[in-house]
Amino acid sequence: MPFLSSSLTSSARWARSPLLCALGAALSVGALAADIEATSASDPKAVGAKVRDALGTSILPNKKLTLIVGSKGKAHMAATAESVPAVDPIPVPIPVAKPAASRQYIQSRTAAANVHGGNVHWDYEGENGPSAWGRLKPEFNLCAIGKRQSPINIDDDSTLQGPAEALRFDYTPSNATVVNNGHTIQVDVQGENSLTVRGSSYRLLQFHFHTPSEEQVNFKRSAMVAHLVHRNAEGQLAVVAVLLEPGAANPAIDKVWTYMPLDSGDRVRMPPGLLNLNELLPTDQRYYQFMGSLTTPPCSEGVLWMVLKQPMTIGMSQYKLFTQMYPNNARPVQAVNGRAVRNAQ
Repeated sequence: MPFLSSSLTSSARWARSPLLCALGAALSVGALAADIEATSASDPKAVGAKVRDALGTSILPNKKLTLIVGSKGKAHMAATAESVPAVDPIPVPIPVAKPAASRQYIQSRTAAANVHGGNVHWDYEGENGPSAWGRLKPEFNLCAIGKRQSPINIDDDSTLQGPAEALRFDYTPSNATVVNNGHTIQVDVQGENSLTVRGSSYRLLQFHFHTPSEEQVNFKRSAMVAHLVHRNAEGQLAVVAVLLEPGAANPAIDKVWTYMPLDSGDRVRMPPGLLNLNELLPTDQRYYQFMGSLTTPPCSEGVLWMVLKQPMTIGMSQYKLFTQMYPNNARPVQAVNGRAVRNAQ
């Protein structure tokens, strides 16, 4: 009642109103609130007596007190003049939440959360960047607490150096679709392209690009990297990382860039048989090998990584085209945590 209380103190005309004088007196007895609430449910007459005793002569004999009990049991007082029947009791307004309205409010807030935070879009910078991935969704938890995360820095001085099996690539001209997924340019590959390592055959699913390279070798990043993602019959993943340094234009990348979609979520099908990933592989296929994870959420572990030692080249115009769309889409290096890193000689 802020309007009434201020008027009662500032206007003599209102102050002379017996009705409002009674109201002002009634409103000044907030100390009785707890007592009123405790008594109102069992003995309403006792409440009236207590109020009149407290008010003393503030209420004239020809005035009537009205006790108004809200839906939540809150008691409020109002005074009326019996001689002025046209004036209704004036309750102190209190907002009472309606269950249906509350449900609608909660539902609307939930819907808003789904758009602006409930269905969070991870990123490479800002508040949803790599340091926050593990908190964005429960299923991203490994991004924060995993002990075998990728990428890592590969330090030659601490690797296991010695003989290692050769990687056997069986890549053929294939059909492919180029996808702009909002985080990188990815190429979904069809056909029987495979990698054989550790006695298992892994089928090529897709490859994609990061700039700069996510992997570090002796604390140095390359300009870009291509990740070739394979999966075997048991569902295990094997990723081959091809480091890319500025130099001559790469024919495989040129074909991909020709069909690069410009909009996030868009995809473009390449002509049949155009893609040949042998054009992306170096002649020297010695590698570093370690167990790690996906480098994007949900950061699942148990991924076999092979980082080819010899980099391939990417033309400066090819590099510029990609970085104009994705200037930085690399996850920072993660702790090695005592993992063995094989250095194939």
